[in-house]
Amino acid sequence: MSKIQMTEPIVEMDGDEMTRILWKMIKDELLMPFIDLKTDYYDLGLEYRNETNDQVTIDSANATKKYKVAVKCATITPNAARMTEYNLKEMWKSPNGTIRAILDGTVFRTPIVVEGIEPCVKNWKRPITIARHAYGDVYKGSEMKIPEAGKVELVYTKEDGTQERELIHQFTGAGIVQGMHNVEESIESFARSCFNYALDIKQDLWFATKDTISKKYDHTFKDIFQEIFDAEYKEKFAEAGIEYFYTLIDDAVARVMKSEGGYIWACKNYDGDVMSDMVSSAFGSLAMMTSVLVSPHGYYEYEAAHGTVQRHYYKYLKGEETSTNSVATIFAWTGALRKRGELDGNQELMEFADKLEKATIDTIEEGKMTKDLALITSLPNPVVLNSEAFIKAIAEKLDK
Repeated sequence: MSKIQMTEPIVEMDGDEMTRILWKMIKDELLMPFIDLKTDYYDLGLEYRNETNDQVTIDSANATKKYKVAVKCATITPNAARMTEYNLKEMWKSPNGTIRAILDGTVFRTPIVVEGIEPCVKNWKRPITIARHAYGDVYKGSEMKIPEAGKVELVYTKEDGTQERELIHQFTGAGIVQGMHNVEESIESFARSCFNYALDIKQDLWFATKDTISKKYDHTFKDIFQEIFDAEYKEKFAEAGIEYFYTLIDDAVARVMKSEGGYIWACKNYDGDVMSDMVSSAFGSLAMMTSVLVSPHGYYEYEAAHGTVQRHYYKYLKGEETSTNSVATIFAWTGALRKRGELDGNQELMEFADKLEKATIDTIEEGKMTKDLALITSLPNPVVLNSEAFIKAIAEKLDK
């Protein structure tokens, strides 16, 4: 069989631990037998990031700007224990954070829905995609413990030296205080990424904040979304037959729980952090969650939503058998291949991505799955496969 040809490469970002092992299996068994795979390869494994002083992460992000499409393996964000384990020069930042900052992107996380892995919320029939604004708010906040009575103020000093002041609280005893910020440029980028992605996948977009309480901070988010929608996207949404819908965050939560799914839910940073875990868990498993970073400038970076599966990697190093779920990593590759095909007008590549996803889902729905899914499936007598056997079962299905 002649292999599917690619004209432009995908930026390939290799990763760490068990997901790195799965990465090679997926390429060897599911991709290279069928595609003349062209990638611009970057090793984002922690050892090489350390060797290059993390320059490789920056280079991979800049390559994504050049080629528009990237696929990323899960990577380690080091803590104190990893500093010792990997003999690191310094505690390198999260590669995802570095890449996100360079590409100016928004992260969209979508559960992979499979028959036999039923959501905890019984009326959810279609995936709910969480779009998280991954900049600012409490994640870049400044905090202070207040030891005793005193006054805390918000002070804005202009370039000319003049000041504006806002009383936060007149403390009569000990307490705590937090200051946080955002920038309009980042909120505008978030809004455009959400509107573009909604048009891409032809789904309604919901956005929710707490503007009734936060009359300046959250209200600014609401206003920016509405202004950009009215000026740039209203007609496009009408043509696509989709809707932009704003509501309060607590109302959104109530509506989400009663809905059938099938839309994008855009959230501020903290809301998105919490709700993406709630949605992934309620749909079944974080290992069945795709993640794509979408930039309003037209860059796409696909990955699995989960981490490096450290516990399984240590078992693998001891020669013990593992049954690690590779579905989200497979779907990262299919997402990137489909987008590459779409941008290049390569129908064969797009169809291959569809077939690989179908082969993966069909394998699970026939009762062949990894241990994590076997523990939660409603299918009778599932066959538990190890990491490699599961990928080979998908390859066999794909071959047919």
